[in-house]
Amino acid sequence: MTGPWPPPWWDPALAREILQRSVEHLLLVGTAIGLALAISLPLGLVISRRPRWAGPVLALASTVQTIPSLAIFGLLLTVPLLGGIGTTPAIVALTLYALLPLLRGLVTGLAQVPPGLKEAGRALGLSGRQVLLHVELPLAVPSLMAGIRVATVTGVGVATIAAAVGAGGLGVFLFRGIATVNNSLILAGALP
Repeated sequence: MTGPWPPPWWDPALAREILQRSVEHLLLVGTAIGLALAISLPLGLVISRRPRWAGPVLALASTVQTIPSLAIFGLLLTVPLLGGIGTTPAIVALTLYALLPLLRGLVTGLAQVPPGLKEAGRALGLSGRQVLLHVELPLAVPSLMAGIRVATVTGVGVATIAAAVGAGGLGVFLFRGIATVNNSLILAGALP
């Protein structure tokens, strides 16, 4: 075994900071996923009912996904309404990145509901809203959950870069470790 024992990240002060940065990281991702769900659920329902709109909306969400994360963080820093450096541009960027998997998961899930089941619901006297709530959405949940999983994993990775715009999180250790060539700090940001 090489290197100092115990490792430097076992230092109680650093352990507290790791916990604090981990909570910041989870709050960034959780807030962004919550906002993205609040946007994508109604939007996904609308575009699943109006297929003509699905192409442009999904194309726009796909375009946002292709922008490098550091570039979108930098672009959002210039928007005066977002307040410059801090958590707000990071949450907006993470929300934008989460939209595509959530929209695609919901639209795909709703499209895969067999038409016979919808007709059976209508034959039982259910209204269009009841068919949606009691037949279509429950059957679309697995696909939506897959979208939530992909959006969350993407968010956790991209949130690390949010430290570059002052949003905090585990990326703080990563950038601090790279700046000081300190492998222990890099590991403290990468491993938790």
